[in-house]
Amino acid sequence: MYCSTPHIVLKKKKKDYYQARLLEVIQKSPLEDKANCDHYDQCGGCNRQKIDYKKQLNIKYEQVKELFLKNSFGEINFQGIIASPRIFEYRNKMEFSFGDLNKDGILQLGMHPRGRRFDVVTVDNCQLVDSDFRLILSTVIDYFRKFNFNRYHIISRKGYLRNLIIRKGLNTGEILVNLITTSQIEHDLSELSLQLKNLNLEGKLVGFLQTINNDYADDVKCEKLITHYGRSYYYEKLLNMTFKITSFAFFQTNTFAAEELYKTVQNYIDEEKDKVIFDLYCGTGTISQVLAQKANMVYGIELIEEAVEMARENAKINNISNCKFITGDVLERVNLLKEKPDLIIIDPPRPGINPKALQKIIEFNSKKIIYVSCNPKSLVHDLADLTKANYNIKEVKCIDMFPHTHHVETVVLLERKHS
Repeated sequence: MYCSTPHIVLKKKKKDYYQARLLEVIQKSPLEDKANCDHYDQCGGCNRQKIDYKKQLNIKYEQVKELFLKNSFGEINFQGIIASPRIFEYRNKMEFSFGDLNKDGILQLGMHPRGRRFDVVTVDNCQLVDSDFRLILSTVIDYFRKFNFNRYHIISRKGYLRNLIIRKGLNTGEILVNLITTSQIEHDLSELSLQLKNLNLEGKLVGFLQTINNDYADDVKCEKLITHYGRSYYYEKLLNMTFKITSFAFFQTNTFAAEELYKTVQNYIDEEKDKVIFDLYCGTGTISQVLAQKANMVYGIELIEEAVEMARENAKINNISNCKFITGDVLERVNLLKEKPDLIIIDPPRPGINPKALQKIIEFNSKKIIYVSCNPKSLVHDLADLTKANYNIKEVKCIDMFPHTHHVETVVLLERKHS
């Protein structure tokens, strides 16, 4: 459907607005400047790089404040926004897609252009990652172009190449490369493995993996994991602790900003060391282990079994004995926690907390709750229920984990009202 102006296409009507696709920019915003990345105008990986970084921070912070004010939470102590220590080359993980930019065009490896989820543009000069990522991407795409392999086509369900996941410990330099393919072709990857091992990298390649994924959906799923070189994990350091990370394990994508995030959470905790802490949606238990020094016992719950296994292993690596990790859905497994918490940490996925799970969290009647959110919209929805349940919002602080994008992390300290 075309609207009356030729500069956009209306795609879909939502409840009270239309979704549209931009065709042409009539006049640039006065906030815009020159992007630092060659791919910015095509790639959909970041969308605010043309805006001065200080202005980016202010826009994000004001948007979060506006959301809180719209929800009538009363007077709130907003504590500003913490800038990312790095604004370029800050990502420790990238998931690139194989595809083409035009139908039956040359093989591409990179990101989807804005509004074109079935197309891919090669981003061999991406500025969100360091030179090691760029060199590995270029090596892999050159190798497969030479053999004229096809990318996997989600509609025809035919093809070999799906994704390339690169992860790097920014404090350790260890690099893990994971090639995602179907099983439709049997190909000897020893030549590619040798090329990757011989690259002149700033870091060190510790593993080259291949994941077989024949699932019809776009999501990366592991049916079989093949180790072509080295090991299937790497190590990263964060706040003087060491973490073992596998290819699919969750770990905050911006290592240096994650340290600022965890320091913020630490600062919201009293100095007494006899507390019982619940860390819900704990992932690989990073926050749990950071807070263990301030607690008598920390209990973490996480749905993904592999993440829980990694949390337990990392606790051993860091000589932490006062963390217990439980596998399962918070809604169901929180009933296993019989102790009364002094503090509850909530760090849910983007959709927020299941209302039934949130009610169970409220029933623990904890003195403090620290809510860590990657989605301000689901955050304010859950905070509305928490404030109705006798909790005051004491402080709100934002952390910029993803420079040059619209995403922002928000930490909220809540305290139970006195009866």
